[in-house]
Amino acid sequence: MELYLIRHAEAEERSRTGRDEARALTTRGRDEFARAVRGLERLGIEFDQLLHSPLLRAMETADLLAECVVGETRVANELARDPSTELFALCTGLRVALVGHEPWMSELTAWLVTGDRSRSEVFAFKKGAIASLEGELAPGAMRLVAFWPPATLAELGRK
Repeated sequence: MELYLIRHAEAEERSRTGRDEARALTTRGRDEFARAVRGLERLGIEFDQLLHSPLLRAMETADLLAECVVGETRVANELARDPSTELFALCTGLRVALVGHEPWMSELTAWLVTGDRSRSEVFAFKKGAIASLEGELAPGAMRLVAFWPPATLAELGRK
């Protein structure tokens, strides 16, 4: 399996309603992540499944990834909390993208690569960062193939 772990793009510090789940992407975050998506396209990366958190900023990030999705896109509440094996059961594609939040994306990466959630600081995700993993979807059974900060993919998308 190829697994792409994506932290949502830059979002507002506060929503108009004051509710965390309603925080939208900033214009800058939307523009930079749109360029990052073009970078993914230039690399020939497509997903046959995209799961995203129900929080607005993750949904808007997932919308920007639509050009890379050739299969289903849906909400996964499991992406708005600590990683669990329940999330693994939802991943049914061969190339799956997960859009979520910190600190959970770092924790999920550490868990899948090292088998140890406490090593999450090694995999700190900036807003809009993407990690590419391969292998069996199980703790300690995947390997890190690439870890792209948003600016790197955005630069590739500019060319």
